[in-house]
Amino acid sequence: MAIICQINSLVEDTLMIQWQKTNDVLGTVNRGNPAESGLCTLCRADCAGKCETWLSSLVGRKMLYPRDFGIVTAGSSNTCHVGASYNSLRIQGYNYGASGVPKGLSHSPDDCIFPNVSIETEFGVKAKTRCRIPIMTGALGSTFVAAKYWESFAVGAALVGIPIVVGENVVGIDQDAVIAKGRIKKAPELDRRIDTFLRYHDTYGAIIVQMNVEDTRNGVAEYVIDKYGDKVIIELKWGQGAKDIGGEIQVTSLDYAAFLKQRGYIVDPDPTLPEVQEAFKHHAIRSFARHSRLGYTNLDAPADVQRDFMKEVEYLRKLGYKRISLKTGSYGMEALAMAIRFASDANLDLLTVDGSGGGTGMSPWNMMESWGVPSIYLHSKTHEYCSILAKARKKVVDIALAGGLAREDHIFKALALGAPFTRIVCMGRAAMIPGFLGSNIEGALHPGRREKVQGHWETLPKTVSEIGREADEIFAGYYDIQKKVGVKEMKKIPYGAIAMWTLCDKLAAGLQQLMAGARKFTLKEISRNELFSANKETVEVTGIPFITDVLDDKAKKILKG
Repeated sequence: MAIICQINSLVEDTLMIQWQKTNDVLGTVNRGNPAESGLCTLCRADCAGKCETWLSSLVGRKMLYPRDFGIVTAGSSNTCHVGASYNSLRIQGYNYGASGVPKGLSHSPDDCIFPNVSIETEFGVKAKTRCRIPIMTGALGSTFVAAKYWESFAVGAALVGIPIVVGENVVGIDQDAVIAKGRIKKAPELDRRIDTFLRYHDTYGAIIVQMNVEDTRNGVAEYVIDKYGDKVIIELKWGQGAKDIGGEIQVTSLDYAAFLKQRGYIVDPDPTLPEVQEAFKHHAIRSFARHSRLGYTNLDAPADVQRDFMKEVEYLRKLGYKRISLKTGSYGMEALAMAIRFASDANLDLLTVDGSGGGTGMSPWNMMESWGVPSIYLHSKTHEYCSILAKARKKVVDIALAGGLAREDHIFKALALGAPFTRIVCMGRAAMIPGFLGSNIEGALHPGRREKVQGHWETLPKTVSEIGREADEIFAGYYDIQKKVGVKEMKKIPYGAIAMWTLCDKLAAGLQQLMAGARKFTLKEISRNELFSANKETVEVTGIPFITDVLDDKAKKILKG
């Protein structure tokens, strides 16, 4: 995405980067202020379009190319890069060779075509988790958005063959859940989320259940293993990229706020106080924020954390968990090193490193704007620290990189930047947009389903109707899914899942094209050599050489030879 650089001389020539709201080449428009990901900073479930991710959820891989073929030419404006960011990493192509050509294919131009690029990946130690595309969702937990659109998210992930994460606090906020003496007796919302995914799971992808302090106390791990066994990956949570405190939701019912307080959560303001109840009665207070607790507050040093963490992992293994992962946030370098070393020593199956820039359903806004380590910095240090372990001949945990990543070029860059340790890229908000969009379309086309699917539209907006007026016209991936599940089952597939499939198909094809251009026909062939830095600041941050320094020595040998 192109950038407009504005220099404010009145503020000591401070450099401000603004991402363009429109892309004339693709025909996309952002409703709000765009982030580096291409998503609006504030993404709405009722949005009528049409950012790149939104439109890709309908027309799929068509969005890889400029619009209006036959009457246009297009030229890139993204050649002046400012500051260290994923945007300032560029992808290198080659004019000869091919590596990683799948078995059974030759190195001929007839076989070395982008549809033959393999983008399957796997992660894990003993029990490998296979994925058709090297992406996974972010944690979709107790936020109401996650609950409302879960069927679209989960069915879509299962059909595509990628992991989806059930985030924190799902049981704790469920008023129908029964918890007695620190153990879950009944958890209908958690069951719904797991069962929805498993209904279409075909060995690719996985359902991951995340735990925070309250989930651990409530016995989520024990409940999940007893009911689902090794069908579920359990994930410990240290943090995330959007904030450095526990998870939050907002509720507008005094009774519900009191229920959450009784469940052991921090609720602000305190709904049990008479003055707060009186203020709510008179509408001076209209909502309550529920917060989770911080972890490891009783510990004082990394060694203490290590002992506690190892005991927790050992306990989970004794329960029967074959696959365990860890999610960490955009803390400083010490915490990053702890996550990498401890996860590696514990033989965890995956470590997700989420940089600042990661999304949220609800986090303090100015905290999001000012705390933590931006993704490009955190991901670069992740590679450096993993390399230190590898050079010491120590096992290195498989890595997932997260934090404001949304497009196929982001996937390629993240995999290359973290190579050979990065196995998968985590996408939060980007993976949710097709769920919103598909549900809105389903509700508009089928008013009787509107409430059930949480649709916001009564009629199709022009941005959709100009593409088509029925589902099989609107979604480029419709008949691909129908081929997979059959005509009869297709009637049960939520439109949000169809949209998710369509978006993922675009991301997959785009990634295949980038890999073919780099002459890498399997993911394991991708290395940091496929990148170069567009400015010297990015060189310093990432360790990726400057554009004209890459292969310059070989170039001069050719000239002198």
